[in-house]
Amino acid sequence: MQPIAPPLWRQILRQNFTDITLLADFLELNQDQRQNLLARSRFALNLPKRLAYKIAKGTLEDPILKQFLPTANENAAASNFLSDPVGDGLCKKTKKLLHKYQGRVLLLCTSACAMHCRYCFRQHFEYDATNKIFEEELRMIAEDSSISEVILSGGDPLSLDNRILEDLLSRLSLLSHVRSVRFHTRFPMGIPERLDSGFLSLFGKFPFQFWFIIHSNHPNEFDEDIFKALKRVRQLGIPILNQSVLLKGVNDQFSVLFELCSKLVDNGIIPYYLHQLDRVQGAAHFEVSEVEGKELIRRLSDSLPGYAVPRYVKEIPGMPGKTPIFFTTEKRQ
Repeated sequence: MQPIAPPLWRQILRQNFTDITLLADFLELNQDQRQNLLARSRFALNLPKRLAYKIAKGTLEDPILKQFLPTANENAAASNFLSDPVGDGLCKKTKKLLHKYQGRVLLLCTSACAMHCRYCFRQHFEYDATNKIFEEELRMIAEDSSISEVILSGGDPLSLDNRILEDLLSRLSLLSHVRSVRFHTRFPMGIPERLDSGFLSLFGKFPFQFWFIIHSNHPNEFDEDIFKALKRVRQLGIPILNQSVLLKGVNDQFSVLFELCSKLVDNGIIPYYLHQLDRVQGAAHFEVSEVEGKELIRRLSDSLPGYAVPRYVKEIPGMPGKTPIFFTTEKRQ
């Protein structure tokens, strides 16, 4: 009996760059540029080839590359940059369940991701990577009738096979108080093939209001295949929103954010949040001041319709939700 071939998206995932020397060769980096790379990083390199092909050769300044390349900057000491900057540890109900906000819980389905972003606020998180069974989490959700929404996160929930996701959704559908399910994913930006027919069919099998939240930071991350894949989700009546993180050297210019927001809404995707960087250890070199961030949002508000302007927010541990960062409406002299 012939073994069953893995799905296409898993075959593509196996082609990710995980060796920094191979990536440096592919990008034609010179010896001076390679001096700044971390050959041994605690948070492993993981970059889909689809994104690597979009990176300019012979430079460390490409805005896509900066998001994924381990560099010596990560070892610089920085006060107030923590292993758990958003207080996940204080909100853990089980190894996989976080309950931060009223009415919704976050299920850490897996530790696996399609890519490793160097600013990831969970890069130090102690995941339970030993199994994909959610018995305890489902029991706790069942016992709390105030929970109306379950957010599937990780890692990346789309790292799980369709059969596991279907079983999880099926069991959640038995809980009458759970009315909506939200996917938080970066997968489509590197491997849009993950949105295959088997995954898309899940949306029609269950009674939830689904929400599909993607994560992109720069307009260069997109291509037509990605938009076509996301359009198949939208055509099922599933709203798609985008989250971005404000990152120095990546998207801290008005022209970049303007292009990103415009490209999103032109393709039916709502710019949801622009996050102030979570102060996680190793990411201090990405931080942009709130003063600069507020000015960027002010200019976007002057230039785009309201639905095209993301909310500028930050996460403060212990607060009942994301904290908005408001810009001033006073006229400047």
